Amino acid sequence: MTDASLEGIDLDYATALADQANRYMMQHGVAPTPDNFAVWFSYSRGTVPELKRTIDILVAGKKRFDAPTNRELFSNYLAPNSAAATVGDVPDQLKSVLTDARRFVTDAIADNRTQIRAIGDVAEQAESGFDPKSLVERLMDELTNAATRASELEINLSETSRELDAIRESLNKAEQRANTDTLTGLPNRRAFDEFLRVSQISAMETGEPLSVLLIDIDRFKQFNDNFGHGVGDQVLRLMANALRERVREQDLPARYGGEELIAVLPGAELAVCEAVAERIRRSVAECRISRRSTGKLLPGITVSIGVAQFRPGESTAQLIERCDGALYLAKRTGRNRVVTERRLEGRSIA
Repeated sequence: MTDASLEGIDLDYATALADQANRYMMQHGVAPTPDNFAVWFSYSRGTVPELKRTIDILVAGKKRFDAPTNRELFSNYLAPNSAAATVGDVPDQLKSVLTDARRFVTDAIADNRTQIRAIGDVAEQAESGFDPKSLVERLMDELTNAATRASELEINLSETSRELDAIRESLNKAEQRANTDTLTGLPNRRAFDEFLRVSQISAMETGEPLSVLLIDIDRFKQFNDNFGHGVGDQVLRLMANALRERVREQDLPARYGGEELIAVLPGAELAVCEAVAERIRRSVAECRISRRSTGKLLPGITVSIGVAQFRPGESTAQLIERCDGALYLAKRTGRNRVVTERRLEGRSIA
């Protein structure tokens, strides 16, 4: 637990929260490690709503808080790379824009107060019998100054707005790059992990099914060795397109690593996901690939696909393990086929 997590908490309250966290950990059989304590302290305090909601769902589903689950809770909600950005993390460019905007508004407030006082003075002089002509001229001067200041403020705020738009666009592009695999253009492992985590929570809340399919290109290393990595990259891009075109808009296709692609299908039961996987497998098997340089046809490419459905309360690792087991069985039983987790029941694939 970081020092920041105790900031603003008095000693008695912190002690009570720590005792409560320890009770929760004992109740759910959580190992008393620093990271686990940080998770349950934050849960007891309620300062990370998503963490509290997730744990409440897991508890309601009678989920066992094993080591993988505990690691996921800490890494997803409390690890430094997943924490919300603090003021100290704001880029210097954004700090500069915010400072300028604050100065513009502060100056405008000060100018308005000055203007109000000046107009008040003119009103008092009018009541005291001052020359009307000079009063009108002074009043016109004050109104002209006010209009000038308002115009300058509008220009400054418009420029600030443009700078903020540019920063927002830059951040959006940076986030997109961070979540995209450069070779295939698919979402990468980072984007996949986040999407699957959110999808699992939603599935437990709504009771809707959630399935995953894992794709591996058959004998891809041999293909690379025979025809070169450039051709191998071309094949990966073709596989990515085949996957992208055959999943729904609400699904997430991603590159999982190496020659493995993966897709998360929220709302899809195992049979539906199996049917999608079969369409992908068939489209790849029917595809004919040629070398760009010569136009010569290359040997056909096939894929093996494993399919599994999420079980409420299980960890991401457990779901992917079943998916990978089904994929491995597809490889062992001849490749170029789709195998679901049902085939794993009562079977050893070691």
